[in-house]
Amino acid sequence: MDYEFQRNSLTGTFVAEFSMGQEALGFWFVEELGECLEKYEAICQGIAKLQSNQLKHWRLVGKALSIELDDEEVRVFANELDSGEEVELEDGLSLYDGESEAFCGLADFHLALQSWREFIDDDY
Repeated sequence: MDYEFQRNSLTGTFVAEFSMGQEALGFWFVEELGECLEKYEAICQGIAKLQSNQLKHWRLVGKALSIELDDEEVRVFANELDSGEEVELEDGLSLYDGESEAFCGLADFHLALQSWREFIDDDY
């Protein structure tokens, strides 16, 4: 999984860019996790419990994006995808889900999560 963290020098905002098909992870890191140490610690505790088989699933619902973890995989998804509503499109059109849903391995996600926190901490 390829990613890069940056700070926009003009606006001071953080940017998280993930490889194609995993753009939702970047949005989640910036918009839902951000600089919140409490969320970071809660997610790390959830990962530890998953890895020690104390939990089978862990979920955090965000404002626009939510995250689900199990002992092998992480899913980040737009909350609209979980609503069960179907979107009808004109013939020949399709939705690009890369910005609204992404999957990755738990170990890769945990490394990206730690890298994000180090990036945030080093930036201050």
